[in-house]
Amino acid sequence: MNRIIGLFVMYGVFVLMGILLWSSVSKTFFVPSLWTLEMAQFAMVAYYMLGGPYALLVGANVRMDLFYGNWSLRRKSVIDSVTVLFLIFYLGVLLYGALGSTAYSLGYWGTAPVEFFLGLVTGAEEIGRLERSSTAWRPFIWPVKAIMIVGLFLMLLQALSELIKDIARATGRDLPEAKT
Repeated sequence: MNRIIGLFVMYGVFVLMGILLWSSVSKTFFVPSLWTLEMAQFAMVAYYMLGGPYALLVGANVRMDLFYGNWSLRRKSVIDSVTVLFLIFYLGVLLYGALGSTAYSLGYWGTAPVEFFLGLVTGAEEIGRLERSSTAWRPFIWPVKAIMIVGLFLMLLQALSELIKDIARATGRDLPEAKT
């Protein structure tokens, strides 16, 4: 799933370029558009959050190769299996925060965002007053926050996959090569 989403989202850079090009043209020749800056930010959030799991999948993440590059595959796998636990914890905290922030943008004022979303599914909760940006354009904020939740969840799934692969490599098991 991360491969398909990542290959699709990588073309989002062209959407971002188009928004910024229109911003430049409208500021030069027409009345400047109010929506371009925020829309470019929203496009960048989608590009970054949905492209991150794909980058982790294909190994495009940055590593310190000062020592790492000379280590054996087994030693790399042992170290990676430990460090990915920190990533999983970090992503879990970010996901919980994103759930709370998204619940707030949907009009929930309580302190239990997970229960709020479960209540939305079962019909026990209702959406309140939707949060809007404080700019002149005033777009709704919840769509970009929902994209952040999806991106963090996919990154968490990919990190769990990497943990399983690292443990398998560290214990000497052969893994089939992934299709690219």
